[in-house]
Amino acid sequence: MEPRSIPFADALRVWIRVALLSFGGPAGQIATMHRILVDEKKWIAEDRFLHALNFCMLLPGPEAQQLAIYIGWLLHRIKGGLVAGILFVLPGAIAMMALSWLYVLAGHIAPIAALFFGLKAAVVAIVFQAVHRIARRALTGWRHSAIAASAFVALFLLHIPFPAVVACAALLGLAGRIGASAADTKTEAPEAGTPEDSRSARGWTIAALLILWLAPVALFHLIGPPAGALGEIASFFTRLATVSFGGAYAALSWAGQVAVDHYHWLSPREMLDGLGLAESTPGPLIIVTQHIGFLAAYRSPGGLPPLLAGTLGGLATTWAIFTPCFLWVFLGAPHVERLRRNRTLRAALGGITAAVVGVILNLGLWFALHFWFGAFADRRIGPLHLPALAWSSLDLQALALSLAALAAAFLFRRGTFEILGGCAAIGLVLKLL
Repeated sequence: MEPRSIPFADALRVWIRVALLSFGGPAGQIATMHRILVDEKKWIAEDRFLHALNFCMLLPGPEAQQLAIYIGWLLHRIKGGLVAGILFVLPGAIAMMALSWLYVLAGHIAPIAALFFGLKAAVVAIVFQAVHRIARRALTGWRHSAIAASAFVALFLLHIPFPAVVACAALLGLAGRIGASAADTKTEAPEAGTPEDSRSARGWTIAALLILWLAPVALFHLIGPPAGALGEIASFFTRLATVSFGGAYAALSWAGQVAVDHYHWLSPREMLDGLGLAESTPGPLIIVTQHIGFLAAYRSPGGLPPLLAGTLGGLATTWAIFTPCFLWVFLGAPHVERLRRNRTLRAALGGITAAVVGVILNLGLWFALHFWFGAFADRRIGPLHLPALAWSSLDLQALALSLAALAAAFLFRRGTFEILGGCAAIGLVLKLL
């Protein structure tokens, strides 16, 4: 059946609404889009929404923004995808830039530091809550659970590179046809959409996006040392954008550890601060990478004033992370739409989604240990990397507040904002009284 036509002005108003309501990390943002686009507006059917989500989980980068781009493309093709994707990121990018300025200018002030202490505890709980939510959807059998456990062991104990873990998960999914279901032959209801873009328009759009994405990397390298850390920032986050499969939490697992352990752009606790800021703003959780880029350039400004360098570093990071999302969707969406019933593709997607559970668990435990302990070392036993905890450095207040946040999330089922607000308030009490 021919798709229904949705006026572009109506879609624009809806995408603005989605952008302003997209709090709570990927799970909350996807739930918001589902409620508005599937349940309320009925612009897209349930199975098509889930198919689009599975495809976006397969892509490198933030799955929530890519889902917005995909659905925008379904509704109004290239124009719709660009508007949906840009609006999804813009409020969070503006808010994060303002908060990064506040962080470097006033983060040492006692009340601000106390707020960040509380936000770190909330972030630990929110990440483990994300593990639980995704596990309920993704782990549909023992094979999925085995892939998730293997991914966690590979990352946390064996330090196997993240891209290799995701690739192996896809291969395991293909080998076992995990999660593949029989083709659904029922007749679908008419859905929203517009006629296909012309090949020339799509080709020119993809070429322009590719040039725009890579141009800043070339520019900062051309400038050289006077640009400070901007060249390294642009290069690293460009690589991250190409291999960060498994969604926002999976990308953050790699980005955080590389930025902290390899480049030393920030400390683990500063990374937790950034995640707390990102959780409190609308838009993709991976906007925290803007905070990483800001701090990296602020501390290595080259010949630039630190605040200007930090601003450029944050903008370069956001550009490198989010621009290719449009490229991936516009390249793959037309082909994936023709593979919606392909059981082999579904199996590969199921394997990756299962592995993401282990990836996020690795991220949550990494953050928790750095928040609770002031120091610990890496103990090697054969191929295993075990954390050697310095128990004398255990922060009992951090541990207690984290446990309280976990109880609020799992026992009392409090929402993201309630957890963030409660932990921030308790952090003020603990540190200032």
